[in-house]
Amino acid sequence: MHDLTHYLSFINLRDIIDIAIVAILIYFILNLIRNTRAEQVFKGIIILLAFMLISQFFQLYTINWIFSKLITGGLLALIIVFQPELRRGLEFLGRTSSIKNNFGSDQEKIPAVVIEICNAVGSLSRQKIGALIIIERKVGLTEIIETGTKINGNVSSGLLINIFIPNTPLHDGAVIIKGPVVLAAACFLPLSDSKAISKELGTRHRAGIGISERSDCLSIMVSEETGQISTASDGVISRYLDLETLEQLLLEIYRPDINDGSSILNKLKKWSEGNEK
Repeated sequence: MHDLTHYLSFINLRDIIDIAIVAILIYFILNLIRNTRAEQVFKGIIILLAFMLISQFFQLYTINWIFSKLITGGLLALIIVFQPELRRGLEFLGRTSSIKNNFGSDQEKIPAVVIEICNAVGSLSRQKIGALIIIERKVGLTEIIETGTKINGNVSSGLLINIFIPNTPLHDGAVIIKGPVVLAAACFLPLSDSKAISKELGTRHRAGIGISERSDCLSIMVSEETGQISTASDGVISRYLDLETLEQLLLEIYRPDINDGSSILNKLKKWSEGNEK
């Protein structure tokens, strides 16, 4: 007990802040790579480090040299292989704008836009017409928009429904919405390679999850087989949503300043992650 008190006497406020920052960084990294291919590689790196320490402890110099060279030479390879994850992390650090800026001074338009989106999703769900709608938030989706056809029209249920009608020119792909404007349609999205995604989900859902892994957007998916409504955020999919929940979720995203602490998005994520386990 005396020795513990002796060591604690050398710890000052600067050390506590240093440890706290490191702990936050580790938590951020683990949260960033969760349910991605980087998670398995990270576990492999931890095992390699453990073997290197063991070989060093037992003075197995040849094995220790091999492991140290593998780790040193592998850092550059990891940067190349996991460029999407690194980019996602840097984008997260660089987010400074707010989705409110997408509406500018037209904050009164938010409820009407939400109702139009919900009406379109409800109609598409009842008709079992597949749809993929992306709500842009803080991270811009310019690269995604350039893969599709620019619309730049006001959000309306009629426009969204007509876009996704089968066998029309723009039905195959995603619609990108920013604030009260439909920016583009027929956009191509990156597919998620997460092992946690259910096998019964098709390309549309995997694309919606994939773009949510690479940005802070909200993906809204309508299944053409069942008409079920799903959303994806931060790589986590929430399924079997009703229109009331979707409306509350959109209002929460468009108006983060009125969040009362009982975030619907966080509840959906926790519920979905619990079901995956």
